[in-house]
Amino acid sequence: MTVTIEKDATRTLTVPPGARRTPRPRGRKPLISFGHWWWAVPAIIMVVFVHYAATLTGGFFAFTNWTGLGDWEFVGLDNFARIFNDPLLVGAVWNTLFLAFGSVILTNILGLGFALAINRTLKTRYILRTLLFMPVVLSPLAVAYVWKFIFQFNGPLNGFLAAIGLPELQKVWLADPTWSIWAILLTVVWQQTGFVMVIYLAGLASVPVELEEAAALDGAGIFKRFWHVTVPGIRPSIAIASTLGIIQGLRIFDQILALTGGGPAGATETLATQVYKQAFSLGQFGFGSALALVLTVIILVFAILQQYATRDRDAARKA
Repeated sequence: MTVTIEKDATRTLTVPPGARRTPRPRGRKPLISFGHWWWAVPAIIMVVFVHYAATLTGGFFAFTNWTGLGDWEFVGLDNFARIFNDPLLVGAVWNTLFLAFGSVILTNILGLGFALAINRTLKTRYILRTLLFMPVVLSPLAVAYVWKFIFQFNGPLNGFLAAIGLPELQKVWLADPTWSIWAILLTVVWQQTGFVMVIYLAGLASVPVELEEAAALDGAGIFKRFWHVTVPGIRPSIAIASTLGIIQGLRIFDQILALTGGGPAGATETLATQVYKQAFSLGQFGFGSALALVLTVIILVFAILQQYATRDRDAARKA
């Protein structure tokens, strides 16, 4: 078969007979023509049975007195009444909220500050990004043990305080009921700030430079440019960083287990540590499931509220 194409010059294209398309028989369709969705079926089945089925099963046992072995009885809301009548567990709820919101506020402030500083054309910005992000890739347990050494009475922190002439501020940080929770918060913030910084760096890259230059030409100061130009441009990044921060903050477990184990005298107990202790240490799987269900509901509620608070109102009006 010969095809002649005329455009400025005449060219002849010869298509060999073997390369011609031949119609397929109507009765036979290749398997791939039925769609690509069936490739995801094995993964969907695994997620449903491993994740959702296990979660629903745990939610059911939250209303029982199951010990992990043998028979169980349906106790209704007794487990939840026990949670809110126990001062230690109520304190665990408050510690959970304190660590969650404290870490979210501090990591967002520090992460945004670092992102704004590194977003400039500094020669060392790539090295600084690597150094600030490095704690994120480390194991939480490894980070916790490093900070445990720092917080020891003979550790670097107290040694630094003595060196600058402030020995009266020296404390046994992890054994002090007041300061131990702050030590855990500092450890969490140190490790998670780099992750938040990367989210804000991605958001700042989408803010047009022309808008900032136009605002500067109109006489807007640094704060006004930040509030009226930068913040609206990075609102999706704020929503993502805040949501992930709340979820991670409510689930803090490794750092507490390595630093204090929930002590001293329950001063650093959280819902996550209590779920572990009640279910696996004390064998009260029904009560531990109730604690896990309470933690799940708290995470869900605050995630929804945060998404509502940081939603893009302009896009909602247009829709």
